[in-house]
Parts: sequence; C-alpha cells; structure tokens
Amino acid sequence: MSHRWRRRYRRRRMAAAAALAGVLALLALGAFWGGRKPEGPAGERPAASSSAGGVGEGGGSQAPYKAVRPPEDADGGRGGGIGARLERKALGKDGERSVPAGRTLVAGAEDASDGPLKDHRLVAYYGTPLSDQMGVLGEHPPEEMMELLRRQAAAYSAADPSRPAIPTIELIASIAQREPGADGLYVAQTDPEIIRRYARLAREHGALLMLDVQLGRASVMEEVRALREFLELPHVHLAIDTEYAVGPGEVPGVHLGSVDGREINRAIGYLDRLVEEGDIPDKVLMVHQFQSGIVTGKGVIRPTDDVQVVLHADGFGRATDKFMKYRVLVRDQPVQYGGFKVFYNLDEPVLEPEQVLMLDPAPAVVTYQ
Repeated sequence: MSHRWRRRYRRRRMAAAAALAGVLALLALGAFWGGRKPEGPAGERPAASSSAGGVGEGGGSQAPYKAVRPPEDADGGRGGGIGARLERKALGKDGERSVPAGRTLVAGAEDASDGPLKDHRLVAYYGTPLSDQMGVLGEHPPEEMMELLRRQAAAYSAADPSRPAIPTIELIASIAQREPGADGLYVAQTDPEIIRRYARLAREHGALLMLDVQLGRASVMEEVRALREFLELPHVHLAIDTEYAVGPGEVPGVHLGSVDGREINRAIGYLDRLVEEGDIPDKVLMVHQFQSGIVTGKGVIRPTDDVQVVLHADGFGRATDKFMKYRVLVRDQPVQYGGFKVFYNLDEPVLEPEQVLMLDPAPAVVTYQ
C-alpha cells in the first residue's frame, strides 16, 4: 500500500470514527430524553461482525483478498519421517538457520511495504486454461480448481497459523513459442478476455491473481506494459518466467534463457509507479528460476516501499535436491522473500506443507503445478 494510500485510508477511518461517534451521541441523547431503555438483557452488546471467508490485511476491510483462516486448534507441526534429512539439506554444512524458523524474510532483508507477504503466505495454482499439460489451471473447471486451491491454502494456514494463506491464481499471460510468429518474438499473448475472466474469478473468491510472463525474444518491459490494464487492478500481481527469455538466434525451450537484475528492476519501478499514481495496494513481483545463472546480476535487484520481491525456486524431482536448490538460489543469494514450487505429478515425494515450511527462510509463496 502506497504512502498516499495509507494516508487516505487513515483519513477515511478517522472520518468514519468521528461520524459514528456523532451518531452514537445522538442516539444516547435521544434515549435519555425519551426515557427508553435499550432492548435485551442489561449490559448485552451486539456481536462483532466477522468475515466468514478469511482475514484481510491489518484486520481492515480494504485488502483485496481473504486469507483462509487456520482452524482454532492449529499449532503447526514438523516435517514427518524425512524431516531431519530435509532440514540438513535446507541448512547446509554449517547446520545453522540463517533466520529463525518460520520467518519468510531472507537474512538481512527488510520490508517497508504493506504488501500481502508482510503477514500472509501466497499459495498458488499455476498454469493456463488453454492446456492441461502446463499446470493445475488447465486440469480442472474454474470453480472446481478454486475449491481445490482453497483447500491447499487451508493446509498451509493450519501448518503455520501465524501467517494465514491467500489463495492465488498464477495465470500464464504470455506463452513462449517454438515458432517466431508474425513479430519474430517467439511469444504469444493470452487472450485478454481470458485474463479478465480469471481476474473476475479471483476477485469473486477473495483470491489474488498473479500474471506470469514468458518472454521469448521480447523484453521484460514489452510484456509487462502490455498488462497494464490488469496490473492496475488492486488484486493483480506479476511474475517473470526467466528461463524463456532468449536472445538473437535462440529459441525458447531449446536454449536456456536468462534475465538480468537491471531488467527486473525496471519492472519493479514500473509497478511502483502504478501503485503511487493509481493509489492502489502494494504489489508483488515474483521471479522464477530453476538453476543458477538464469537470473544474472541479482545484487542490483531492489524491492521498494510499494513492491515486494520474491525469488522463486522452480524445478521438480527429489525433495532433498529441491531443498538444496532452494538453499543455493534463495538463501545464499538473498533479495527479500523466497518462493518454492511443488509438482503434484513429478516430485518424489510430494511434500506436505509442514515439510515445505522447514525451508530456510520459510517460503512466502508456494506454487503448485
């Protein structure tokens, strides 16, 4: 949430409180002069209203999402039989945690924003409705997918009650291609009507929408600017799939691409301006990577007061290998927050939420594919 948004929100709350106080004073005065007594047992007060769908940012009603509440008896847990082995992979040779268990900020990082990661965790389903081979979004009808996503988010709220999970749709907004296309950029944009449909779906369910760009030979900013209509919505965020960003003479999926930290910073700056100019809630930018070298120049990446940044460790396979990869790509190359991907059909085994949260730092975003 931008500084101007915070000021506006505080002014609205103060005005609403003053108006409510005035109304209550008038009602009290009327009851006094009219000799009426409040109905009901003496001292009884109306019950406070509550949101059945979840909890919002700071307990207010302004947050464009509803996190899934943990059950009352939730107390978290450990990682089961393979927990000790996984923890050794997460911590490395020294066996020491870089941050306290459960913390999502990487060591030495701060977060001056009011974005959703401050107090919550995003649990996302990844993919496109155009294919059942690219993630969960294409495997189920939208309403069925949302119910499955809500249940998966609920499992993380139960595993870590201190950080309720927000259901998040990660929709591929531009898909890398093996053919150059009319513009020669080896990328195809998702039909805007499909994006609008999923933006509505997310809003109706109190979820967030994260738009994922696969770049081909297009620049980061070419793909990001094309999504401005959607990024101006309060519940829409951005992800960059770096492995598909290729140069002249290269083809996505054949050659391994990369994105430089300076390009990522330009996207951060663009989101920051959208927040400030539009007085909209703070944004999340997530950067996908599955091995070293795909994101170059990480040292120059700078989160802002309006944009939270997640380095997301992708890849499927054995749990111990995935934990080691997260340590290398997130803990040992810190920026701000970490993200982790789970593959339902390809991981060995498919990790439980309690096991995922043993990572150091605990992932602020967990994506399922």
